[in-house]
Amino acid sequence: MPRKTSAQRLRAGHILADLKARYPDAHCELNWSAPHELLIATILSAQCTDVSVNRATPALFAAFPTPHAFARATALEIEPYVRSIGLFRNKAKAIHASCCLLVEQFGGEVPRTMDELLLLRGVARKTANVVLSNCFDSHVGVVVDTHVDRLAHRFALTNATTPMAIERDLMALFPQPEWGLLSHLLIFHGRRACKARGGDCAHDAICQKYCSQARSKAKTPTAPKALSAAKKSRAPIVKKVARKSAPRR
Repeated sequence: MPRKTSAQRLRAGHILADLKARYPDAHCELNWSAPHELLIATILSAQCTDVSVNRATPALFAAFPTPHAFARATALEIEPYVRSIGLFRNKAKAIHASCCLLVEQFGGEVPRTMDELLLLRGVARKTANVVLSNCFDSHVGVVVDTHVDRLAHRFALTNATTPMAIERDLMALFPQPEWGLLSHLLIFHGRRACKARGGDCAHDAICQKYCSQARSKAKTPTAPKALSAAKKSRAPIVKKVARKSAPRR
């Protein structure tokens, strides 16, 4: 992992403490009741909001309650339940293929190691970290989604440009037992305050302390007064009208 100074780790600790105080209930916002459900929900969440996934999964999990049920179905039979989600055809294929492998190779159980999870179709490190952390309390990495990526840069926790490099920077800064909670805290703050667009982070106390975006907004000079206001301050100009002389006769 990258080497970090004690000052960098101390600052990271302050960020973590402030986020914990702000969001004591930070958690995964995907709805699930079994490891395979979180696995499938996370596959569906790629380039899609958790809200959209949570709308689709109740009917999906009712129709296919186990990995065996998904494996017995076809991708075409899964598609109608996820049609409201972007890239639904590819995701239906990934869900079916993953559940087939769960049944064939893992006895219908979700594996508990990173290497085994990465064998599943549609599963990369982000999805594997979500499953391991939330289902098995196994913290082998940090979930790096769009919110974690954005806040890690704004809070000067990384200069990296790839998810793996960002993850390694975060792993080097924060204690391993906190890696799972860290991602929840950053995601909560990214969704509620430090948004990509239209957020109010310039007025948020945590962002004012750590976020480069908030500081840049605070330094932006106020707009000049409207031209109409300037015009009002000017003294009126009185035009002199020359009197016409009577025509000579």
